[in-house]
Amino acid sequence: MKTKFVNAFKALLVLSALVLNSCQEDSIEKAQENSMEQNSIESLKQELVPASSQELPQTVQNQINLSKANLSKHLNDDLQIEKMIVLGKVSTDKGITMAQNVVSNEESTVAFGNIKDSKSVVVAKMKNLYSGETLRSTQNNIKEIASKEMQLEDNLLEITWINKGQKFKTICCYRNSGIVWDNVLSGLIMLDAEGKTETSDNIQAKVYSKWYKQWWTASWLWGSDRGEIGYQITIYYSGTTVSNTDVSDWGYMSLGSARSESKVTKETGSYGQCRYALGLCTPTGSLSFNSTNFSVSFSGLGSNIVSNGYKSLYP
Repeated sequence: MKTKFVNAFKALLVLSALVLNSCQEDSIEKAQENSMEQNSIESLKQELVPASSQELPQTVQNQINLSKANLSKHLNDDLQIEKMIVLGKVSTDKGITMAQNVVSNEESTVAFGNIKDSKSVVVAKMKNLYSGETLRSTQNNIKEIASKEMQLEDNLLEITWINKGQKFKTICCYRNSGIVWDNVLSGLIMLDAEGKTETSDNIQAKVYSKWYKQWWTASWLWGSDRGEIGYQITIYYSGTTVSNTDVSDWGYMSLGSARSESKVTKETGSYGQCRYALGLCTPTGSLSFNSTNFSVSFSGLGSNIVSNGYKSLYP
């Protein structure tokens, strides 16, 4: 009996040691990750013209304030800005390159999702979301956007965030006209998933027409429009007979991509019909159109909306 007790006690000691070691390894790994992230930011600071003031341009401050309010409203303060530090101005090509490297580094935190649908929101380090070719593609996409948007004389702001109790930092690039890029502020969107619709009847020279329009609008966290996809179908008719059907589509996305396709599938008869394929997304994902099944699909991870379908319109 005593031997069994000693063996059990030894096993418990071994198990406790393993658990303690695992916790220590996790703590060390997190500390190393935070240190790597901070070191890259510290190196970047050396290439900046120091800020003479912590005051932000009014447009940028308004964007930050509105973003804070919308995050609080839709995410119940799960994600919030703790503090901000104006780092300085990018005045050299080396500084621009380093800033691009920081925001696209695998240790950097990114966010995506529609804050009006809290379950869609994801906040994590890039390397914890992606791996292999997907990780490299995501990094390249962010770096490509950053290289297009970041310019000499832009300013950098260090934002400290709290996500469900965990702190992380992002580098926000801005100028007097507004925010240029931030991995969180640029990655999240506001979107009404149901979209908007509108319809109308017209009479011209005894020829009746009716149109129906449906569209989806993506907004920045501060509320202004960022992108839109939509289509409009129009029928021309006399009595109950459709003589012609038209359809149009559109799509655009700032700091991201959009795709729109449409075609008439029933031109005359008792009704008109169209088929549409629409999508928009942020840079961490991509869209593709399949002409065989006439549909837009999304791949990767990122804020997005895709809508494929038919619309029939009757006199």
